[in-house]
Parts: sequence; structure tokens; C-alpha cells
Amino acid sequence: KHLSFLPASMYTEIQREQPDGGNILTHPDYIDGNPDLIKPKKLLNPVKASKSHQELHRELLMNHKRGLGMESKPELQRVLEHRRRNQLIRQKKEEEEAKKLQSPFEKELLKRHQRLDQLEKEQEKQEDHAPEFIKVKENLRRTSTVTGDEKAA
Repeated sequence: KHLSFLPASMYTEIQREQPDGGNILTHPDYIDGNPDLIKPKKLLNPVKASKSHQELHRELLMNHKRGLGMESKPELQRVLEHRRRNQLIRQKKEEEEAKKLQSPFEKELLKRHQRLDQLEKEQEKQEDHAPEFIKVKENLRRTSTVTGDEKAA
């Protein structure tokens, strides 16, 4: 027992009260040297006894001594990143194949769609450059036609 918080005089008194030194553990019978008794043997851990575990442990110790394992990523993380990378590559390949397999009709539709998008963007740019009073006047016309339609209904 380590009693550093007690003053030295109390510590010596506690030691006098415990003549056996505070040893509470009992000694097993087989230490007496009785030859008739069978001495127990320590059981082997089947995991630690396996060759693969021993080799892995030896490799880990060697890597630790060399300092190799510190910077490298865990195996699970490496496998997951590898799978993600392969999945992205697979998706890109599928998209490229889909583009290659497009019929001429689909290609023409795509071109027209892109042209229409460009025209809409150009119209929005032209509207942005128009003076503000024209924009306000157009908004007033829209609101007046909406309210006029509501009164007629």
C-alpha cells in the first residue's frame, strides 16, 4: 500500500498493526512441492498460437520499429478510397459510352436545346441592359392586365 498522504508517524503505526506486511494473497498448494499433486499449466490462446497471428504481429512490430505504419492509412480506409475511385472511373466510362451510343436524332435534339438556352441567355442580357423605366412600365402592364382579368372573372 502506498500511503503518501499520511504523515510518517501514522504510516509506521499502520505497519506495526500489520505484522505480515499486508500480504492478503494466499499461496497455492502446489508450491509446497507435493509430488502427488498435478501442477496446472497455463492454457494456450488459440488466436495467439496461430501462425497467421504470429506473422501479423511480427510484421506489425517490424513496421512499428521502422516507423512505416505511422504515416500510412488504415487498410479499411485504403480499400474504401480504392472502391470510390473505381466507381467514379466506371461512371465516367458509362457516360462516355452513352454519348457514343446516341443516335443522330438525339444529337440534333441536344444541339437545338443548347441553341435555345443560348438564345434565352442573350435575351436576358438584352433585358438587363434596357433602361429601368422600360422595365417598370412592362411590370405595370403585367399587373394591370392581371387585375383587369380578375375583375372580369
